[in-house]
Amino acid sequence: MNIMQQLVNGLALGSIYALIALGYTMVYGIIGMINFAYGEIYMFGAYAGLTLALSNYVNVYVALFGAMIITMVLGVVIERIAYKPLRRSSRLSALISAIGVSIFLSSLMVRMKGPNTRGFPKLFENRIFAIGDFQITFYQIVIIGVAALLMLGLHLFVTYSKTGRAMRACAQDQDAAKLMGVNIDRVVSITFAIGSGLAGAAGVLSGIYFNAVQPYMGLLAGLKAFAAAVLGGIGSIPGAMIGGLVIGLTEIMGITFNLSEYKDAFAFAILILVLMFKPSGILGRKANKKV
Repeated sequence: MNIMQQLVNGLALGSIYALIALGYTMVYGIIGMINFAYGEIYMFGAYAGLTLALSNYVNVYVALFGAMIITMVLGVVIERIAYKPLRRSSRLSALISAIGVSIFLSSLMVRMKGPNTRGFPKLFENRIFAIGDFQITFYQIVIIGVAALLMLGLHLFVTYSKTGRAMRACAQDQDAAKLMGVNIDRVVSITFAIGSGLAGAAGVLSGIYFNAVQPYMGLLAGLKAFAAAVLGGIGSIPGAMIGGLVIGLTEIMGITFNLSEYKDAFAFAILILVLMFKPSGILGRKANKKV
């Protein structure tokens, strides 16, 4: 078994989970809500990238950027219609609304594109680079590189920008932030937009990597990303990144040891163990939401 080979495979898969997990953790960190529709936004991003790639001769970066813009707008619309009216309601109401949005989006895509799996167009040549027994494909380089740049960009934005400081203030104390002049509605909309854009990017990267797009692809990916967010510490951006990579590596290692039939169960086994022994996650803090 080539450990380095499996490490690269796990990093590529984990990068996709991490991008979706960031949406979960950002929204929870600011308004304490779990948006279970991120899996379907990830699916919409994949279809948006597919449509862009088929309708015009574009490269992967144009398809990626276009899909991010489309899903950012979708995320804001969802927040305004389905979540904002319930912001002061019980968490159960918000959870039911999130599940309803998730079902609606997947059903809408079935209506629009049909239920069958579609292949993703070849946007660039998938060259293989070999160093001894170790191999890495150009697809993996693009996925890991793009995901790393997006995560770094998010970190810099949240840490150094005025809006990022407002987001962190809302995560600590919304009432105090409001008294200091922070527009809570604007911050929440921006948070949904950023999280949705990252999920959309993950959808395009997934379509490129697996060469498959279908309306229900977001269900399992979204649940695994949620497990990654909980593992890293729900509400922690670095934690979501770490959690996504850990889930991806665990899944690949399970396949390596001939446990592929159980690969989808590993994320949920990890989730159960985290909830039992360290509910706050790797980088989370008890009773403290922190972006």
